[in-house]
Amino acid sequence: MLSYWEKSAFLQYDYIIVGSGIVGLSAALSIKDRAPHSTVLVLERGLLPTGASTKNAGFACIGSLTEVLADLQTMPEAAVINLVNMRRSGLQLLRQRLGDATIRYAENGSYELIGTREEWALSQLARVNGLLAGLLGGPAFTPANEKLSSFGFNRNAIKHLVRNNFEGELHTGKMMRALTDAALKAGIEIKTGCEVKELQDYKTGVGVRVPDPVLGEDLHFCAKKVIVCTNAFTRKLLPDAPLSPGRGQVLITDPIPDLPFKGIFHMEEGYYYFREIDGRVLLGGGRQLDFKGETSTEFRFNDRIQRELVEILQHIILPGKKFTVADRWTGIMAFGETKQPLVQNFTDNIVVGVRMGGMGVAIGSKIGETIAAMAMDS
Repeated sequence: MLSYWEKSAFLQYDYIIVGSGIVGLSAALSIKDRAPHSTVLVLERGLLPTGASTKNAGFACIGSLTEVLADLQTMPEAAVINLVNMRRSGLQLLRQRLGDATIRYAENGSYELIGTREEWALSQLARVNGLLAGLLGGPAFTPANEKLSSFGFNRNAIKHLVRNNFEGELHTGKMMRALTDAALKAGIEIKTGCEVKELQDYKTGVGVRVPDPVLGEDLHFCAKKVIVCTNAFTRKLLPDAPLSPGRGQVLITDPIPDLPFKGIFHMEEGYYYFREIDGRVLLGGGRQLDFKGETSTEFRFNDRIQRELVEILQHIILPGKKFTVADRWTGIMAFGETKQPLVQNFTDNIVVGVRMGGMGVAIGSKIGETIAAMAMDS
């Protein structure tokens, strides 16, 4: 039922990108930076980017002390340094592309809450600072116990604070809105409600099959190159991709009068994270309480973890303060055996950039730039 006009003007592109999250839009913009006259289409299965790009906490982070130490247990030192560098350079690219004011980027400080179980990490602080000094140009982490009293945390549970001197925060919604606006301004087409069901590399190009629920038939797009940026949902399209989904539970409070802290905060190797935003506390995490249950691509609440988040607010973050939970949501991330993202040529004409390991805000722009170059240079 497609017309001659539709077939000749709406189905053929130089590049098609599957997924309109941070990585997908960054890849599209990077292509347009290098080849302004190329035709670029972004296909998104949801009405909004569906995954983690619009669900995250807005941390512009490179990793907490205990997280870096955990990475050193599974990765060589050089790989950990490279990962931190990727996060830092990715954030710099994002800020350069969109502007700090647009995405409400700020550096109010990043702190890790250290309890009795994490106190061992303090003895490794000098080692980690030495490891990252050449990259960052100064100590990544410094003790910040002087802030404990003013922040108002439960001193029986939290014994120390460690400041990360190179982290900031941003407004996730404004960041994704700005990426979308930049893509449209650059002449990139974005089609939402388009779930890609199949990719076929025909060597001379790639066929992309998308069902059209109105016509009741499949649309067959074609591009010279296709870039897959579907992160946790990649195995629906490429079943052998080596990654696992990881759901994140999040809640946000109503505004709390006289909230004593600003900035972003980590706990327990980054498995818990919270921040102040518009006088509210946004808190997420707890995946380690139920790894099996949270290895899911379903947007559902985990009651056990949601209850634990409230307990942490009551007894650790806001002891003695009254609060109400205003909203809750979940986001779906993608993980592998290490924190390294999955960036590769899946076939001659299909490039994959997925498995952000919960660090999509930090590394998404850089990964997008990398996979765009791979598609254009091969």
